[in-house]
Amino acid sequence: MYCNCSGPGFSLHSEIVMPYISHYGSKAQIEHYIPQMTAGKCIGAISNSAQSFVPCRPGVKTFAKKDGTDWILNGSKVFITNGWMSDVVIVVAVTNREAKTAAHGISLFLVDSGTKGFQKGRKLEKLGLKAQDTAELFFEDVRLPAEALLGQANKGFYYLMNELPQVQERIQVVQHKLAELKTEVCVGRAFIDSCLQLHSEKKLDSSTASMAKYWATDLQNSVATQCLQLHGGWGYMWEYPIAKVSSPTNENGHVISKEFLLKQKENFTLSVLRERDCYVFIQIFVFSRTLFT
Repeated sequence: MYCNCSGPGFSLHSEIVMPYISHYGSKAQIEHYIPQMTAGKCIGAISNSAQSFVPCRPGVKTFAKKDGTDWILNGSKVFITNGWMSDVVIVVAVTNREAKTAAHGISLFLVDSGTKGFQKGRKLEKLGLKAQDTAELFFEDVRLPAEALLGQANKGFYYLMNELPQVQERIQVVQHKLAELKTEVCVGRAFIDSCLQLHSEKKLDSSTASMAKYWATDLQNSVATQCLQLHGGWGYMWEYPIAKVSSPTNENGHVISKEFLLKQKENFTLSVLRERDCYVFIQIFVFSRTLFT
């Protein structure tokens, strides 16, 4: 039982899938799908991936080739929101393998659930959004009529860019994000090294120890979380190790720092605290070194 959860990915259905059809679909496609989708009788999904938006290399692994007036579709897709319960899927496929760039050889197709050769895989287990299904889709010699083509052939990449401009920005900032993370880790490492030096000299006071524990554990959690985001859909699936990174707690650090500031006149027994935090520092120090080596 889930609280505050919905079933289908309504925003994807209404704000992403439907505009593709209304903007690039033929009159027949619009009249067939839009009323049903508006009424909730037809759930929509779109099968693309991060590689679909990289014009410099062919990242799409689903292909469609002409057979008379029909198209034969083969391939697979993963991490498809609404995939399992979808009634129609917009499939991104390569239709011209000889195009000068991948951007010139991608097309979009409307594939109805139940079409021969179209199989839905298992629902994937995610870290969150558990009420919204995410599934794998498989296409094996799926025969599609010419009317299933959405828009013009080999124009799919441009349609994707028009509808999802934020994807370009995401690809461009990955390197910047890695640089930011490395900077944060290096700054944190310098602070932890300083604390280790103070501890070895028996000069580590409770305030500094508490701040270090709070800051280092929070940094560890933040870096791990942001790195998880960089893994895309793979990082959101329980079956992959990156999703199992545990979140350290820093509540004790907050409390101890607060108590120290409010009760500076009290005599704290710091030996146990210092020894315990020393181990925390060492663990996080080792963790930080493994991230960028």
